[in-house]
Amino acid sequence: MKTVAILVLCSLAVICLTSDASSGSQLASDNPAQEGLIVEREQASTVVRQKRAPGELSLTQLESLREVCEAHLACEHMMDTDGIITAYTTYYGPIVF
Repeated sequence: MKTVAILVLCSLAVICLTSDASSGSQLASDNPAQEGLIVEREQASTVVRQKRAPGELSLTQLESLREVCEAHLACEHMMDTDGIITAYTTYYGPIVF
């Protein structure tokens, strides 16, 4: 949700800045497709957060997975033998964070 809010605010800022710059001069092209915003891949990747791999979970996230898995006896046993990530994904599906 925070990412969406940041993207909206950045988009509004860019629109305001480009509309001020282009209001004094006429655009040479009347094609609306060429008036769109083009962002380089490196710039876009800094704005949009990349989804983390399951092995890169924080301690808090791992603890919340443990709490869920402890409620299921088979999952708890698998957690002790194969690890929390394997046990959670086996019994509850992909990790959502």
